[in-house]
Formats: sequence, structure tokens, C-alpha cells
Amino acid sequence: MLDQHRDWFKSLETATASVFAVFPLTPNNYTALSIISAIICAYFLIQNNYWPAFVFFIVAGMLDFIDGAVARRKNLSSNRGAYWDTIADRYVESILLFGLLFAGLPDFYLSACAWLFLTLFGSTMTTYAKAAAKEKGLPGAELKGGLMSRAERSFLLAVIIVFLNYNKWLAVALIALLALLSNLTAGQRILRALRMR
Repeated sequence: MLDQHRDWFKSLETATASVFAVFPLTPNNYTALSIISAIICAYFLIQNNYWPAFVFFIVAGMLDFIDGAVARRKNLSSNRGAYWDTIADRYVESILLFGLLFAGLPDFYLSACAWLFLTLFGSTMTTYAKAAAKEKGLPGAELKGGLMSRAERSFLLAVIIVFLNYNKWLAVALIALLALLSNLTAGQRILRALRMR
């Protein structure tokens, strides 16, 4: 949903760009740093050290916001940069889910591993539904929106990491919710694409 309302964050983007555009880093450098931050986050998840994991996940998300803001501020936006940003987003999310495999999560109707797989599958299909529609030349194929776009998934993942400090059972319940809503979002986009004329 939030991906359809980028205008809500325009003033924040302008302020962010004015701060980070002064550094000698390209937007692609910021994108690469987001992957590195995700790897550090996964390391702390594997170590069951959840507050540092949370911090580095937030840093990864901030860097993802910064790269686009800097690209637009410096007039460096390009199809290649947008492609790299999309690929990096998938890596960041996948690396985090990989780290959660080692967080000692309990079962919640299904095993925690099954919920993590379904989350990854739903996240991938949400993105792939959009990419495949565009690749196949469906009219109006810039599919966005749905219940659980990337911004909403990232927010819920951050909440899940926080809950790991207090209640792992509730964290797994939220992962199950994320899995269900991610796949529902993929289904929404697939149906929308199939209905296009």
C-alpha cells in the first residue's frame, strides 16, 4: 500500500537527500551498504543477539531509502540503478529470513522453517508477479500495492525482531501472518495482471 503513496514521504526524502548527497558515495554504494547491513543483521540473529540485529535491519532499511533520495537529488537515477536497487531489496529480505532460521523459533501449527519458507515465497512472488507482467507486455503492468508490499513487510519484520527479545512464540505467529499476507498480496497482483486488457 505504501508503495502507492511515495508522495507522503517527499519532504523526508528531500531532507534525507540534502544530508547524504554531500558524501562521496554513489546511490549504488548506498545500495551495496544495505546488503552488508543485512548480512550483519543476520549474523546477530544467528548469535541470538536481537537488539543489534534490529539496529542493523533498520540501518539496511534507511540505506535503501537513502539510495533513491540521493539518486534523485544528484540526477543519477537510471534503469541500471533501479534494477540494482530491486535486486538488493530481495537480497536484504532473504538474508534476514535466513538469519531467522537460526533464531531458535518454536513451532506455530507449522514449523517455524515452513513459515519462513512461505514468507520468502510470498515475498518473491509479490515481486515476480510485477516483473513477469511487465516482461510479458501486459498493459498497465506496473503492479503495485496490495496488503503487504515491501514497506509493510519491512515494518512487520522489524516488529518481529523486537518480539524475539520478549516472546518467540508471538514472533513466530507474526511470521505466520507475514507469510499469509505476503502470499495474499502476490495473489492480488497476479489476479490484477490477469484481468488487464
